[in-house]
Amino acid sequence: MKPETLQDLYVEQLRDLYSAESQIVDALPIMAQNATNPQLKQGFLTHLEESKVQRDRLDTIIRGLGKDPSGHTCQAMKGLIKEANEFISETHTVMSGDSPSDVIDAGLIANSQRIEHYEIAGYGTVCTYAEILGRHDDLAHLKLSIAEEKATDEKLTMIAESVVNPAAARA
Repeated sequence: MKPETLQDLYVEQLRDLYSAESQIVDALPIMAQNATNPQLKQGFLTHLEESKVQRDRLDTIIRGLGKDPSGHTCQAMKGLIKEANEFISETHTVMSGDSPSDVIDAGLIANSQRIEHYEIAGYGTVCTYAEILGRHDDLAHLKLSIAEEKATDEKLTMIAESVVNPAAARA
């Protein structure tokens, strides 16, 4: 559908985020499985649960606009997750057996933060549209999601800077 109004664009962007969250829900268990740092592993599992709630929020908002959330694929998220999966695959192939786990964790964090930054940008956009369109209930829910995304990004930075990256530098 070609967006002709800001409302149309709002729905398109919401559906894109819905697809992104759905893809993340599928990807996070794999990332958690491959993380070795306990904080990072738990962070992925916690964010998995948050992503499910965020996806449900988007579902509610989109259906409240009389639209179906499914049927759209976020190509950007598909690419970001493909890169993360390629990294995981390469580290298992190239570094099999003796792989430096801190280096793998540092790579997982790097890939995860790219994903978080994409989500933060997307939620920022739909928050602006919701405000302009007077969709105050939507805005309240979307602000919860963007706050969770920012908190996840901050946690990833803290884990990277305080534990994982220094250990990876010594590997």
